[in-house]
Amino acid sequence: MAAATRGRSTPSPFGRTTLVSGPEGLLADRAVAGLLAQARKESAEVEVSRTEAVLLDGGRLTELSGSSLFATRKAVVVTDLANLSPEVAPDLLEVVAARLPDVALVLVHGGGQKGKGVLDKLKALDVTVVDCPPVKTWELPQFVAAEVRQAGGTVEAGAAQALVDAVGNDLRALAAGAAQLVSDTEGHVETEDVRRYFGGRADVTSFAVADAVLSGRTGAAMEQLRWALTTGVAPVLVTSALASGVRGLGKLVGADPGQRDVDLAREVGVPPWKLKSMRSQARGWDARGLATALRAVATADADVKGAAEDAAYSLERAVLAVAAARRT
Repeated sequence: MAAATRGRSTPSPFGRTTLVSGPEGLLADRAVAGLLAQARKESAEVEVSRTEAVLLDGGRLTELSGSSLFATRKAVVVTDLANLSPEVAPDLLEVVAARLPDVALVLVHGGGQKGKGVLDKLKALDVTVVDCPPVKTWELPQFVAAEVRQAGGTVEAGAAQALVDAVGNDLRALAAGAAQLVSDTEGHVETEDVRRYFGGRADVTSFAVADAVLSGRTGAAMEQLRWALTTGVAPVLVTSALASGVRGLGKLVGADPGQRDVDLAREVGVPPWKLKSMRSQARGWDARGLATALRAVATADADVKGAAEDAAYSLERAVLAVAAARRT
């Protein structure tokens, strides 16, 4: 998944300003790196300078954008644009409007409303905008699959989701995990590979408990639960996974059955490929059973957060209560 570019685009980064905007740091870093690589390819002797916007003043801006004794071309990266001093903003806008032919100017803004006035004025100057929005939860497996392909490998759909479950939503951690898996396997990443390398991660174990009990495999759920507690998984992660699973099924059961899978997945909050297993789980559930299961999980969540002395007992009782709420 790449940052999205909009606005006027030219073959050369020189003589223009690129605004990299949005909260997703990994995508922003990659966008900047790509622009600098493009500048170096076009001009091997380019002088690259980086600075934070808060450190800019008129003199520093002139130094960065002016001619150099050591290079004919410059690439200037200004980060954290939201903290640009209001006194310096007119000078920066003047440099942008000048379209200096030997300067590639890259401005990085982390998103949000701070500094919006400067952003609006920059966009009015027809700068190239690279959007780096946060990646939605249901898009994360697609991101993992793209990272694996970029590293020269292939990945099972279930393995991509398993890595998300194991690592969480941080793109840098997911990218690193994908690269590690491709490096440590023969290129094709399977779910078992993720479990082998990341099996100690709490989220994998917690969601395994939830998937098992929601599918009606009570014995397997109890085994997974006891293994999770033995390996030090926090009880609150188990109740969180159970609650997430029950709520997801509730959304699926109550959704309009005529929707396309991509729209239904977005409504439920899961990647489209996961709908198949959720539909299989849903055949054992109705609204009444899900409400009963959710109450049992809520009770267990309160217990493990201090309402009861024995968290393990509370979790086992919750698993059995959820299993009992499921239709046979």
